[in-house]
Amino acid sequence: MKKNIVLFVLFVLPIVAYLFFASGVNSFTKLPVITPKIADFGNWKSLNGKKVSLDKKITVLGFSGADLLNNRGNYFNLNEKIYKRYHGFEDLQFVVLCPLGTEKEAQKLVDALKPFTDVSGWNFIFASPDEIKTFYKQLNLKGKLKDDLGTSYVYIIDKERNVRGRKEKKDYKEGYDTFHPSELSNEMLDDFKIILYEYRAALKKNHNATKQL
Repeated sequence: MKKNIVLFVLFVLPIVAYLFFASGVNSFTKLPVITPKIADFGNWKSLNGKKVSLDKKITVLGFSGADLLNNRGNYFNLNEKIYKRYHGFEDLQFVVLCPLGTEKEAQKLVDALKPFTDVSGWNFIFASPDEIKTFYKQLNLKGKLKDDLGTSYVYIIDKERNVRGRKEKKDYKEGYDTFHPSELSNEMLDDFKIILYEYRAALKKNHNATKQL
C-alpha cells in the first residue's frame, strides 16, 4: 500500500499538476485589461466591402504596415496556430488594419490562404497613415509601430473593446508576436482560451448558452 502511495506521489501527481497548470484555463482565471474602452474603427473601407466594428466581437487585431507581402509568413503562422482552430465562432473576428494603397497586396495574401483555409473570418481594413497612428496611439501600449505602420504583434480585444493581456511585471504581455509560432501556440493560445472561457461561463450563468462561442 505504501509503495503504491509513493509511486502515485512521485509519478502521477506531478503529471496531473502539469496538465492542470498547462491548460491555461480554469474557473479562477481572468485575463487582465491592459487598456479599457478603446475607440471603434472609423468608417474605413474593407477588402470585402462590409463594415467592420469592434463592438460585440472578440477581435484579434493586427497592423500590417506597407510591407504586407514580405511579412506574409506572420499571417500564415497566425492562420495555422489560432485562426483555423477558432474562426468558426460567430463572435470572433480577425482584423488587420492596413495603410491605404495596400489593397492589392492584401488580396494576394487572402488568395494565398484560400486553397487551405476558409478565409471568411479574415478582415482587412484600410486607413490613412494619420488615422492608423491615431488609432494605435489610443491603445496606450508600450510597443510601437514600425515606420511603415506595421508590427508583427497582434492584440486581443474583447467584446467591450478592452485590450486584454498579462499585467504581471515578470510576465507582462500586451500582444503576441506572430513571427514566433511557439508564442502563438503557447502564450497566445493559453490567453485566448481564457477569454473564450470567460464568455462561455457568462453565457451559462445567464442560461443563454448558444453555439456562438
